[in-house]
Amino acid sequence: MANNLRGQVMRLYKTLLYLGREYPQGAAYFRERLKSAFMKNKDVTDPEKIQKLVARGDFVIKELEALYFLRKYRAMKKRYYEPEK
Repeated sequence: MANNLRGQVMRLYKTLLYLGREYPQGAAYFRERLKSAFMKNKDVTDPEKIQKLVARGDFVIKELEALYFLRKYRAMKKRYYEPEK
């Protein structure tokens, strides 16, 4: 069980680190905030609490993906359509 949770946390960290490369405020800013968030919770040992934190991390992944999709959509719209007045 603990090994499974450790794998989930490592997967979450790597995924967030990968997604943070295109963060609007810069990759270094995102990496620093990500590291501090994980270090803040490094002493958590309760499996239920870890599951809740991983679920919150998955939510953050979805939010980042939505942010990037919206940014791409706006760029495409700006290229191909007339500005609205």
